[in-house]
Amino acid sequence: MKTFLRILVLIAFTLIILSFFVTRDGYVVTPIGDGQVILDSGTYEAFPLPIYASNMVDSNYKSYFIEVEQGLKVHVIEAGEGFPVFLMHGNPTSGFLYRKVVEKLPLNKVRVIMPTSLGLGFSSKIPASEHTAENHIYWINKVLKELELKELVYAGQDWGGPIGMGALSLSPGLLKGAVLLNTGFNAPKVNADLSPAHALVKTPVFGELLLEVIFSIFERLKSVQGNPDSWTSEVAELYGRPVYESGNSKAPLAMMRMVPDGPNHPSTPSMRRVEEYVKTLEIPAEIVWGENDPILGRALPIMQQNFPNARLTKTTAGHFLQEEVPNEIAEALIRVIEEITDSQTQKN
Repeated sequence: MKTFLRILVLIAFTLIILSFFVTRDGYVVTPIGDGQVILDSGTYEAFPLPIYASNMVDSNYKSYFIEVEQGLKVHVIEAGEGFPVFLMHGNPTSGFLYRKVVEKLPLNKVRVIMPTSLGLGFSSKIPASEHTAENHIYWINKVLKELELKELVYAGQDWGGPIGMGALSLSPGLLKGAVLLNTGFNAPKVNADLSPAHALVKTPVFGELLLEVIFSIFERLKSVQGNPDSWTSEVAELYGRPVYESGNSKAPLAMMRMVPDGPNHPSTPSMRRVEEYVKTLEIPAEIVWGENDPILGRALPIMQQNFPNARLTKTTAGHFLQEEVPNEIAEALIRVIEEITDSQTQKN
């Protein structure tokens, strides 16, 4: 009996230690670059891409950091020259999510700018408690201000939707056109989880065990694709390796928990501000939607309510449609840019 009790005590003690370890807040990890990237807006800290990342993009990409707060650096990749195109990724990917789209764009006419949200990719890693919608919106707006952009076309998917739109709402007049991918801009009015996975991982300790101990979220994301083969081991490495190698892999879970599940969620006030901003927009817009997305595929009617005049392109893609239908996204961006530039030419 005493031996059994000792075993129970040992198990309980082990679980307490494990719970404390997995629920720790994490810490700031500040990446270090090498060299400089010189742009019209200033000189920035260059970041030479590791081979596994550089092999996935053209050698003409610029890779650099913008420090949005002391010790907090947003990694930015960009390509091309001309009309600015601002592309925002979601959780748990990075700016590299748009690399296939960039291949289809006329880089002699457009400058494609792809930041990575803090906590993901090669950007600084932050404590889990610092992952708030308000913070991410502020940090990406700092990037836009630092680059001294006067106008742009925007596309966003997943959290890149409200984070990107939220950042633009802080710089009125910057947004001239948009391509809306699988995302959402509306604040919840009732209590509801975005998906069973989001409901599962919001439980303390259990969520940490699932995403930080038992499973690698990056390797399992092929299940949300229309074509699972679009999510290769190289793609999983591109997004996952910089997060795990940093020593702070808190972002994927923290950003899942950022998704509002009701009117009283901490992210809801930020989502309300984004929703109000979207209602004011009168811009050229298109929607490109992945109908086989198990997370946001059913949200298309809401997006159409937000942009009732937008041209719609339905696809068989899943959640990360940039990996599956880059042609359709690039074509939509080109049409929106042409509409804007044609209008500007007529006015002049």
